[in-house]
Amino acid sequence: MNKNKDMPLKSIAMLSTHGYFDPIPQLGRTDTGGQVVYVLKLAEALSKLDIKVDIFTRWFDASLPQVDPVPSNPGVRVIRIKAGPWEFIPKETIYDVLPELSKNMAAFIRKNKLEYDLYHGHYVDAGIVTIAVAKKMGKPIFFTAHSIGAWKKEQMGGDPKKMEEKFNFKLRIKEEMRIFKSVNAQSVTTRLQQEKLDKLYGFKADNITVIPPGTDIHRFQPLKPGEKKQKTSLPDKYIFCLSRIDTNKGHDLLLKAFDKVVPKVPDIHLVIGGGSSQPQAREKKVVAMMEKITRERNLQDKVLIIGYVPDEFMVPYYRQAEIFALPSLFEPFGMTSTEAMACGVPVIASKFGGIKNVISSGKNGILVDPSDPDKFAEAIIELIKNKEKAQTLGHNGYETIKNHYSWEAIAQRFIDFYYKFRYL
Repeated sequence: MNKNKDMPLKSIAMLSTHGYFDPIPQLGRTDTGGQVVYVLKLAEALSKLDIKVDIFTRWFDASLPQVDPVPSNPGVRVIRIKAGPWEFIPKETIYDVLPELSKNMAAFIRKNKLEYDLYHGHYVDAGIVTIAVAKKMGKPIFFTAHSIGAWKKEQMGGDPKKMEEKFNFKLRIKEEMRIFKSVNAQSVTTRLQQEKLDKLYGFKADNITVIPPGTDIHRFQPLKPGEKKQKTSLPDKYIFCLSRIDTNKGHDLLLKAFDKVVPKVPDIHLVIGGGSSQPQAREKKVVAMMEKITRERNLQDKVLIIGYVPDEFMVPYYRQAEIFALPSLFEPFGMTSTEAMACGVPVIASKFGGIKNVISSGKNGILVDPSDPDKFAEAIIELIKNKEKAQTLGHNGYETIKNHYSWEAIAQRFIDFYYKFRYL
């Protein structure tokens, strides 16, 4: 037995190298969504247990500081490492700068005499850098894929040549397999994801642990008795959808289902939120597609595509919705669904996502096939008309998140995970 096995963890290096990673996240910008929230919240929860966490990311905006502490969490810092040009690079094409990122990160750590007990990479690009740097430092390596390429490829379909050009699946899958074989241990967010590693990669191992994302239950919670609703610009009665604006999120499927809801529930609206405060071409293309469907089905007066949701409106937009809907064709987990559940709102989510490990359909939410507009619409109509069922599902969803998916509970599971595999 290693004599150091029970030494307390004091400091962790986390890596999340794509997207816009800031102490106060710019959610909705390209490649900047649930994973950023996940890494920040996990780091903050670990810091409350006296473990310092530095989050390393790529530095591509020279106006930002290299070392950027997280406000009100002195134990967590975002550290940016220069690699490649001073410009944003999408995650599908970031691979070319990763060797430079690894080299510069190792140099930064040595120059500043930083010591970490372990390194934890998030997503394939960060996994590549984590392996390179942790091996140089002689430290344990942990990994969380969040999303796996072969599963995304399976779910997305489309013309194989065009999909390969867009998503770079071959390289991603090759690198993922190398990471799986190289780390001390990896966590997956759902049991389904673990099954996909076996089915799509032929990879089984005893060092895979299922640890779901957490939810900030101190922020996301139902209205208290007697608490007044916050005034917003949204309609009185609406279905809410919040996610990154991307092709795999199923907004078109939700709109087609909503078209079948309106004749049965004429006073309902659909509010689609999410996306960047500064939308780029890829996001604008998806929004244009949604607007086209809305016009074709004469839903302009019923659908609000509101774009970026400011932080101060997130909770009231969830709380005051009749239903929260997440129709993604591909969704490794779906953190906005658990946030809505924590707010006591009944959730209808895609049965293809990892959220099916949290939702027991008919008990604490509803799972649907979003590509079946009739069934999707039926589920929405039933919850709008059956207030008692909607309240029961909302309450049960809240209890599920409060009791099992707080960030405090998830951080402790990660500590146990680290100790178990630290010295393998």
